[in-house]
Amino acid sequence: MAGRVTIPTSNSALIAMIADEDTITGFLLAGVGNVDLRRKTNYLIVDSKTTMKAIEDAFKEFTTKDDVAIVLISQYVANMIRYVVDSYNKPVPAILEIPSKNHPYDPAEDSVLSRVKYLFSAESVSERR
Repeated sequence: MAGRVTIPTSNSALIAMIADEDTITGFLLAGVGNVDLRRKTNYLIVDSKTTMKAIEDAFKEFTTKDDVAIVLISQYVANMIRYVVDSYNKPVPAILEIPSKNHPYDPAEDSVLSRVKYLFSAESVSERR
C-alpha cells in the first residue's frame, strides 16, 4: 500500500512510557522495560520534582527513536505538555493516553480520540452529500 508506515523490526519494537511511578512499575512488572547499551531506559517516571522540560525532552526522544512503536503517556502528564502532544502527527510511534491511579481518564481531553471523532464526523458529512 502506498503511504503505509512500516516499523523496523530487526529484533522487536518497544513501548515507551511517561507516567507516574505506580503506572511505570506495573508495566515494568509486565515486562515492558528496556535498557539499551548507553544505559538509556524506555520510560520516564514523573513526580512532583520532574520538570516540564524533562517531560518534553523524553516525549521528543521517544517519538524520534526508530525502535519505539508506541508511547504510553498518562493523561495528566500529557496535559502538562499538551501543545507538544497535539502537534505530534506521525502514525508511528502511536501516542496513547492512559489513566493513572490518582488521575482518572477523561475522554474529552484525549487528543487522539478527538481527532478520530473529527474524522468520523467529517466522513459522515461527506456521505450525506
